[in-house]
Amino acid sequence: MGRVRNVVARANQRLSVQLAAGLLAGSTFLSMVLGLFRDRLLNSTYAENAATGSAGYPSGLDAYTVAFIIPDFMFFLLVSGALSVTFIPVFNDRIVKGNKKSAWELSTSLVNFMAILTLLSSLFIIIFAEPLVQYIVAPGLDESTRSLAVSMMRVIAINPFLFAISSVISSIQQATGRFVFFALAPVLYNIGIIIGLTVFTNGIWLFGVQVFEGGIMGVALGIVLGSMLQLILSAIGLIGLGVDYRFKIFWKNKGFRQVLRLLPPRSLDQGMDYVNSIVETNLASRMAAGSVRFYQQATTLYSVPINLIGVAISTAAFPQMTERLSQGRPDLFKKELQTVLRVIIWLALPVATITFFARGYLVNFLFNGGQPVVAGLLGILSAAILFRSVYHIASRSFYAQKDTKTPLYISVFTIGLNIALAIYFTMVLDMDIYGLAWAQSIVAAVEVFILFVIMSMRIPKLFDAVFLHAVARMLSATGFTAVVAYFMVNSFALSAEDQSFMSTFPKFSLIVIVSLGAYLLLCQLMKLDESDMVIKRTKRLIFDPYRGKESTS
Repeated sequence: MGRVRNVVARANQRLSVQLAAGLLAGSTFLSMVLGLFRDRLLNSTYAENAATGSAGYPSGLDAYTVAFIIPDFMFFLLVSGALSVTFIPVFNDRIVKGNKKSAWELSTSLVNFMAILTLLSSLFIIIFAEPLVQYIVAPGLDESTRSLAVSMMRVIAINPFLFAISSVISSIQQATGRFVFFALAPVLYNIGIIIGLTVFTNGIWLFGVQVFEGGIMGVALGIVLGSMLQLILSAIGLIGLGVDYRFKIFWKNKGFRQVLRLLPPRSLDQGMDYVNSIVETNLASRMAAGSVRFYQQATTLYSVPINLIGVAISTAAFPQMTERLSQGRPDLFKKELQTVLRVIIWLALPVATITFFARGYLVNFLFNGGQPVVAGLLGILSAAILFRSVYHIASRSFYAQKDTKTPLYISVFTIGLNIALAIYFTMVLDMDIYGLAWAQSIVAAVEVFILFVIMSMRIPKLFDAVFLHAVARMLSATGFTAVVAYFMVNSFALSAEDQSFMSTFPKFSLIVIVSLGAYLLLCQLMKLDESDMVIKRTKRLIFDPYRGKESTS
């Protein structure tokens, strides 16, 4: 047991922002790969007609997609990112000032408070699943699909409770600069779902008696298994941190009361974001069969680069940004914010460009033979990748200043605009499901623009001449990259034989490598610092091992 504690403690050491960002990006990528494999498995198993159209589209996948909506909404409303951005600044204040007793009272109070709150929400979902699906989430589904969605939702309803506890634990690890177990926990979630797909769908037998029939309900059991595995690994990550947990809520703890005051605006902000998803699902359920699933798959693909770039980098940088303000160093806070913004923009621009041109390949990874509707949606959504990536660090710059209200007010406006545009595009202009994607992309740009205007007023000279000139050079390099990507995609176009993952992945990899290589080369010629960093590290990885051999020979 002592050896295990030593291994965990060694793995759970404090990381620098660069290492943490790399670890988070790597684990996010692994989780995304598993997620894509999971969805490909789902689509190939339950959606035989998905590649050609919606006629005869199986109801299981629409039901599966709808079943997540309310449990996810409750989690986003009550916990999710709201907890980390409100908890970490307050927790760090106490750690920096050496008040560990108050810090642990705060964390243990939040674990217990969130567990009680989300357990009640889980019971609410189980009781009211049927009217929630029928009247709010997906009124357009047929009766059999709706019934299946209700049954799956009642199984998944435990997720907010399990996720709430693991989120508080993960926030403690983030606040103390420990990211290893926090980064790996989501990987186990996808592994649990894959187990559900490959094992539980075949039925569960106990002592020769079949206790569970299987089918797509087995996927719901896999989701619960994944949530439990994620919680267990997150809890292991607390070893060596000196956490003093008690089954008690310290209502008089000033930090806990401060988090409770900061939490509602951010929770409403998160909830408002998910209200938009509910409206989109509601509208999609009224369209052709399969529309709910198609739109969800397009948003899944579009979220991959956002999570790899915007979320991973912002999550790694946020604790240090809050520390700068706790130390009374707004100058360092501004400098780090500029650096992170530049890195995110520099990475997101070429990725969004390649996503647009290579969208057919990406969709082919989820659907054998591709899916034209999903490809069309992804093409529209790719315009929002840059803005959604930047949004995460832009909003966190307010949270670091313990301002959760300004992002909320902006979200109320932009979500309202998104819903209005979605209804107008789909029901008035008759743009079908593509109207949802256009609304999302337009609003993403509007939201970041508003955040930038307010940020520039609060932080003078944040967007100075040096910053703007660097972004202009990035845009120039991106234009050249678009030409290269277009040429590569046309040179290695998908053919009728390109049905499997193995036949399309080599072509996609070549397109990505050549396009990114061209972007990196042009950025180097334009003397962008971000490219210098990548090239120096690449040279070190390639040549350092040989230098080591030469010195020993």
